[in-house]
Amino acid sequence: MQEAHSGAARNKPGTVLFASLIGTTIEFFDFYIYATAAVLVFPKLFFPAGDAAAATLQSLATFAIAFFARPVGSAVFGHFGDRVGRKATLVAALLTMGLSTVIIGMLPTYASIGAWAPLLLALCRFGQGLGLGGEWGGAVLLATENAPPGKRAWYGMFPQLGAPIGFFLSGGIFLLLSELQTDEQFFSYGWRIPFLASAVLVLVGLYVRLKITETPDFQKVLDKGERVKVPVVAVLRDHTRMLVLGTLMAMATFVLFYLMTVFALNWGVSALGFSRQHFLVLQLFAVLFFGLTIPVAALLADRYGRRLTLIVISAAIALFGLALAPLFGSGSTTQVTIFLCLGLALMGMTYGPLGTILSELFPAEVRYTGASLTFNLAGILGASLAPYIATMLANQYGLQYVGYYLSIAALLSLVALVLTRTK
Repeated sequence: MQEAHSGAARNKPGTVLFASLIGTTIEFFDFYIYATAAVLVFPKLFFPAGDAAAATLQSLATFAIAFFARPVGSAVFGHFGDRVGRKATLVAALLTMGLSTVIIGMLPTYASIGAWAPLLLALCRFGQGLGLGGEWGGAVLLATENAPPGKRAWYGMFPQLGAPIGFFLSGGIFLLLSELQTDEQFFSYGWRIPFLASAVLVLVGLYVRLKITETPDFQKVLDKGERVKVPVVAVLRDHTRMLVLGTLMAMATFVLFYLMTVFALNWGVSALGFSRQHFLVLQLFAVLFFGLTIPVAALLADRYGRRLTLIVISAAIALFGLALAPLFGSGSTTQVTIFLCLGLALMGMTYGPLGTILSELFPAEVRYTGASLTFNLAGILGASLAPYIATMLANQYGLQYVGYYLSIAALLSLVALVLTRTK
């Protein structure tokens, strides 16, 4: 036991931060290539030919499956993360996500095996969600539980940076394929390349993860004999209030992101007349603002407090929802670019401190499970059906109702933050 403690103390800051960053980059790369393919590829190849709008909605429904799998992953991987340790659990979560993604790249299409194609796609999507459900919480704890005093939010933002980097890589590779291949080549085999390429990234992630040792906070739990027998039961029974409030405070983050990415891509290509390549370029440019504002938000959170920072940003997101329809619905390249940059900049501001504040809601002995559950339950409420709901609202009532949807989500997060007793 003492040996493990000494090993944990030898974790170098650079190694810890890179290990937390590389894992979430890979995980989000895998997750986003599915999100992009759910709009551009799967409706055509994995569902019966016919009504294009119906095929898109069915494809977005498979996209939602992962969000329902994520709380299961939180409970499963959280159990081992709080019982066995952060390191081994992070390795297992990465493998689960990576293997699911590679298999998607090898699946036969509807033309080859009929109804089995969407069923197998849904199963692999469940595997992706299962792995991500265990990955995010562990990566955040790896960073924050090794943080020096006064820098907890700064350390906690490194795994959060994996989201814009993963999105940039996934969008970039789809854009590159679109430029280098004809539509026939892309839909024949090109779309498989990002899924298969993730195998290389997973090997890199595993190499880095295997070099780290256990976190000091978890080692203290081991040394004091404070491990909980069934962490998920302890969270549900003893920390119900924090679980509910944490879920609600993260809700706006999820709604905002998936409106700015999956819904915006689908609506921009189908309703506003943008080409796939043109809109992907606009999104990739806007993602730079997502990445740049994450460290800014972390610095503010360490200086002024995580809670106050997120209260201000949630209010700004609620106001941004009212500007969604005028900016995005204009169809103007300039205004759509401004819309994407503003939205993703706000996304970075809310996402930067989120991992830190969610981890601080729970004691170390159930922190992996508690933080993971809040984050992934928020994914169900805020992201799983967001592209579906937004598409339906836009089609039936107009884009302004998509903006109202975002504003309501932001207000719910604002109320939860006000009611939460944390920094």
